[in-house]
Amino acid sequence: MTEKVRVAIVGGSGYTGGELLRILAVHDKVEITMVTSREYTGKPITLVHPHLRGFLSMNFTNFELNKVGDKADVIFLALPHGVSLHYVPKLLEMGLKVVDLSADYRLKDPNLYKEWYGYEHPYPDLLKKAVYGLPELHREELKNTSLIASPGCNATATILALSPIVKHGITRELRFVSDVKVGSSEGGAKPHEGSHHPERENAIRPYEADGHRHSAEAEQELSILAGKPVKVSIVPHAVSNIRGALASSHAWIDDENIDELKIWKLIASFYTGNKFIRIIRGGIHPYPDPKYVIGSNFADIGFALEKRVGRLTVFAAIDNLMKGASGQAVQAFNIMMGFPEDSGLRIPPLRPA
Repeated sequence: MTEKVRVAIVGGSGYTGGELLRILAVHDKVEITMVTSREYTGKPITLVHPHLRGFLSMNFTNFELNKVGDKADVIFLALPHGVSLHYVPKLLEMGLKVVDLSADYRLKDPNLYKEWYGYEHPYPDLLKKAVYGLPELHREELKNTSLIASPGCNATATILALSPIVKHGITRELRFVSDVKVGSSEGGAKPHEGSHHPERENAIRPYEADGHRHSAEAEQELSILAGKPVKVSIVPHAVSNIRGALASSHAWIDDENIDELKIWKLIASFYTGNKFIRIIRGGIHPYPDPKYVIGSNFADIGFALEKRVGRLTVFAAIDNLMKGASGQAVQAFNIMMGFPEDSGLRIPPLRPA
């Protein structure tokens, strides 16, 4: 029997940390050896994550950088943006593999960190080495890396929607608008005024509509696919559901003779062989709906063509905490480690949800 990989989760008390624990607790190739939290050090994990009763009997510990190498082979960093920044190079120097769920290593151009995150990136060489953890685009690179930069949820939904269209070059111009509706869990476990339940419930509220920072990720990845610069405007909307994100990504088509069957074939061919992509077409619910991916790592992709005005909209529905965060991080981890890609992720969506 193959020895299990020892895994540590740094920042295990938040929503993404909790989802990593839920997945990895049943992963047959993983042993969770350490889960850290400054706020809950010494307290049981199930105090914060009561849904994991019967699966984990560990306590949270404090994070000690000089000791983590004795306890783990792979580190998942589920920390706020900017906090992982200086941990990553030290962990790599210790010979550990790192999966970073923050934005700290997602962008290849260090100048973009000043523009979108307000700081000068101190490790431009590591930005070149990090692999953007979207398996549908970077499966081969993930097999040979020690640093995975796991994508953001709004970026993931937008990139998955637009990738087949950009790759096949069927639009008039490489400028897109992606309208993303996303649940309150995107705001994290610590509420602020805008994400507090009484303020969020019954709301459909745009935010960062003048420039959302996940646009930088989408432009980076789609520009690589296109072989030329791509511009993407992501307009996120806070809605009152807890989990789920739906990207409605709009494009203008060049080919007046294009029809729905051709678009369907283009999308299906682009995603052939990808275990977590489901193409949605027809039926009672003809378009993707986050309701039917909740709790899973699936991304449902569909489209609508309005030939009258030459408008093509591609939809991508994901669970923002799974395919948009922790599930995708584990999927990329599996590829990095040479495990079956769906290890720990063979979870059908919940219904009703």
